[in-house]
Amino acid sequence: PPSDKGKQLRLYYITQVAVKPPTFVIFVNNKELSHFSYIRYIENKIRDTFGFSGTSLKLITRERKGSK
Repeated sequence: PPSDKGKQLRLYYITQVAVKPPTFVIFVNNKELSHFSYIRYIENKIRDTFGFSGTSLKLITRERKGSK
């Protein structure tokens, strides 16, 4: 992922939480660092890999809770 002001976005994992529409939650270290173009890139990779062409996808970024 691209970095911003010396801080780097860390993507931990992605999970599907709903089916209609397909909704995915992306767990990251800092939600503010997730640029819309990188989220669009992830969306396109999900479409290509899992055959979601022509389907609207919903992507939600969420900060991972837990020990740091």
